[in-house]
Order: sequence, then C-alpha cells, then structure tokens
Amino acid sequence: MKSWVEISKTRLKENFRAVQSVAGAAVEVLAVVKANGYGHDVAICGLALVEAKARWLGVSDVDEGAWLRERLGESSTRVLVMCGMELSDAAAMAQYGLTPVVWTVEHVAAMERAARAAGQRLDVHLEIDTGMSRQGAQLGAELEAVAARLAGSRWVHCEGVMNHLSSAEIAESKDTESQKTRFEAALAQVLAAGIQPELLHLGNSSAVDEGSTMAWVRETAKKMGAKAMVRSGLAVYGMCLPVERGKGQLATKLNPALTWRTHVIGLREIEKGTAVGYGATFTAKHTMRIALIPVGYADGFRREASSGIGDGWVMVAGKKAKVVGRVSMNLTTVDVTGIDGVSVGSEVVLLGEGVSAEDHARWAGTIAYDILCGVKGKFLAR
Repeated sequence: MKSWVEISKTRLKENFRAVQSVAGAAVEVLAVVKANGYGHDVAICGLALVEAKARWLGVSDVDEGAWLRERLGESSTRVLVMCGMELSDAAAMAQYGLTPVVWTVEHVAAMERAARAAGQRLDVHLEIDTGMSRQGAQLGAELEAVAARLAGSRWVHCEGVMNHLSSAEIAESKDTESQKTRFEAALAQVLAAGIQPELLHLGNSSAVDEGSTMAWVRETAKKMGAKAMVRSGLAVYGMCLPVERGKGQLATKLNPALTWRTHVIGLREIEKGTAVGYGATFTAKHTMRIALIPVGYADGFRREASSGIGDGWVMVAGKKAKVVGRVSMNLTTVDVTGIDGVSVGSEVVLLGEGVSAEDHARWAGTIAYDILCGVKGKFLAR
C-alpha cells in the first residue's frame, strides 16, 4: 500500500458533539460531508456522524447525495444538497429523498414537477444572497418572486431559509453585520409572502467558534418561531480557522480526525556536495542519510513543501524529517540523518501527529481546506 489515510471515527463523533455543545442544545447541527468529507472519505464520515446522532448531512451536489443516501440505507438522517442545483437534478432529488437549496422561480418549478411526478410534497431550503454574490435570491423583486411561488405551491414546502457568511471567522466583522442586516430584511420579505420556515441557518464552523453570530441566529430564529441550525464542516474534522480580533470558543475542544501515512521504500547516504532531485536545487552541505517515500504531488503532498520553497517535513520515528530537494510527482526524499532506527518499511506520517494541515497550508500558501481535499490514498476507519 503506497499510502493510507486513517480516519478516527471516535474523534469525528467527539468533534460533532463539541460543535453541538458550543452551538447550544437548541441548535440543529448539520455536518457538512461534501467533497468526499473534506478529503476524509464521505462513507466513513457519513456513517460515523449518523452514529453520533447527526440528523442532517450536507453535500455539494445531487450525485454526492444519491451516493450517500444509498449507503445510509434506512437512516432517517436528512441530506441537504447545498451547491448549485441544476433543473435536471429535480427528479433525482425526489427519487433519493434529498433536500435541495433553491433560489429561483425555475428551481421551484422544477421541484414542483418532480414532486407531482413522485406523488409527494417535497421540502426545499431557500437561500438568500446577502453579500457573497454566488448563489441565492437577491433582495427585492427577485426574492419576492421566488417567495411568492413557494408560498403558493401545493407541491413544494419551504422548510428552511439560509444564508452564507463571507467573514464568519472575524469577530465584529463589518461584512457579517452587513449580511445580518440584509438577512433580516430578506426574512421580512419571506414572512410577508406567507412563508413560515421551520429552520434558519447561516453559520459555519467559524460562526460557532466566534460565538456572537450564533447568539444572533438563535435569537432571530426564536423570534420567528423557527429552529436555528448551523452548517459545520471543518470543525467536525477537528479544525477551525483562527478567530481574528477575538477568542474562539470551539477550537480547543477539537482533535483532527485524519492521519495520512506512508512508509520508507529506500535509504541512502550521500556525501557533501551531492545534488538531490529535479533541478539540483538542493546540495548536501555534509554527509547525510536520506529516505525515499512513495508519495508526491500527484498524491496530494504538495510541491510547495519542497526544500527552499516551503521547507516542509514529515514525521519519522516521532521526529521531524525535512524534505530534501523538490517534491516530485510520485516520490519525495527526506532527511533522516540522526534519526535512529529508520529502515526500509519504517512508517512515515505525512499529515497528523506532528505535522498538521495548517502546516501544509502554510508551505503551500493556501488554507487547510485545500490541503485536506487533495489528500489521496486508501481510506481506513479506526
């Protein structure tokens, strides 16, 4: 096995419960498992989260939702399809018992046709665009039209109203305050149309960690006679973005659920002056012992971890082994000089137990989400 990814079901469950505890007992927690569970294997994560009593899971599209629904079997856990509904998706939404996010009259009409064909009324969640400028109905005439269609529909029921925040990890963010104001105006339009949603949601993991936004959501939902919900992704997997200008409430309660491992497939000693890797960008300044591992950028171990770029490392025998030279497509060399007991077959930790997704993100100039979604290997539950 070239590399393998171990997922701790225990930690997934503990993280889910931590989110629930900080969000509040009255808040519904939707666990986001889109993008193959943020690179953690949606089958392992979805089933573990259901065992943790998650009543909602979030996926990106209808294909992910259908695949997940088949594996959940008779589970009553709901699946929200969060991103980019296409009109042709409506029939599959009905067939697999998925709940779509809608924001246009055309979306509602497509779901009405699918519901009529299935002979059952279907739930949808209405998304409002309050500043992300991606998906969602815009305030004013556009929202008025879709709300009126939903209110008058005998086949489609607006179960939830939602929004997405651009800057949830920033305490006292002006962007967040602006989005709250617009969302309140949108909710007034929705209520005026005769829609009474049961669920209200706009927060992610950072909103739970930051705290004040969730307090606002809880209060707003209560005033409307609705239940607050939070869509938590990264925190379920054991991480949170740092809260800017504030102190997080959640991050310290989390533990990463993923450990990515490989093994040493070759060892050699090189003399001072010996070049290593493509471009001969690294030259030994003294005698060194280097180990070869069968993982490279094709596997998700980013080229930016190369020495002289990000100066990345892996963990061997509990110690840092720095990357030597360029990370190539399928192979990487690391410095094990002075690390006792390393032999061919020795285990190497690529991510976890001394090297975090945040470390990888720093080397690559990106974010932990990007790193996690790029990890490849055989997934194992533990």
